[in-house]
Amino acid sequence: MKKLLSAVSVCALCLVLAACGSDERGENELKVAATLDPQSKILEAAAPILLETYGIELEIEVLDEYNIFNRSLDDKEIDANFFQHLPFYEKDTKNNGYDLVNVGQVHIEPFGIYSQTLTSVEELQEGAVVVVSNSVADNGRILSILADAGLIVLPEDIDVLELTIQDISKSEKYNPMNLEFIEVKPELLILSYENNEGDLVAINGNYAIQGGLNPSKDAVILEDATQDNPYVNIVAARKDNADDKKIKALIEVLQSKEIQDFITNTYSDGSVIPVSE
Repeated sequence: MKKLLSAVSVCALCLVLAACGSDERGENELKVAATLDPQSKILEAAAPILLETYGIELEIEVLDEYNIFNRSLDDKEIDANFFQHLPFYEKDTKNNGYDLVNVGQVHIEPFGIYSQTLTSVEELQEGAVVVVSNSVADNGRILSILADAGLIVLPEDIDVLELTIQDISKSEKYNPMNLEFIEVKPELLILSYENNEGDLVAINGNYAIQGGLNPSKDAVILEDATQDNPYVNIVAARKDNADDKKIKALIEVLQSKEIQDFITNTYSDGSVIPVSE
């Protein structure tokens, strides 16, 4: 597997990056934090367009731990971030009181469930271990995928986006196969998969790609990613800079046909799907 980046931020290589680590940004410089793949790769493709069309120099800061991104943005260490799906953004900003704004959606990464030992869900035995993200914002998404595969039953009286593992794990009605759920940090899911720590491992799309997995080929169960999927990946900015011309230019480029074509061609296996407003 490709070694995961540490929580310490590092600058991604880019043709038009400003000096890494400096918080002193000029009038035409824009600093955006992103996960390695696909977000930083998409930003690298957008950088020369931003420079040529708008005269904006894009600095890309690659981070790995989810809890750093929005805090860094709220603290004005960066100008925007590009790493999260909408439910995570809504929970994280609400729980931490961040004064942030969703400035535009870019793509969907279908969530996959993988196994080192199983080739189909029909082989799964009662009491099997399922390793999942400990991010509550991912719980409902994972449970929906498992329910679509016939492995669990979703409660009818709870919004799927609000569901947690605890809502179903101890219930004979909702968890008839008595699946055992183990929650780990999202960035450790690939390691759990490689170490065969569960019969099934649910892995976020970006980490699956970083770990050398092809969601459409390697996943035992793959999420049905449609254009109205609520887990669309967005760009976030602060309320005080959301209307800045540099932020608006970034979104215009990321939602352009050129970048949508880049996403489609680069991730032709369907592991990343562009969306538009």
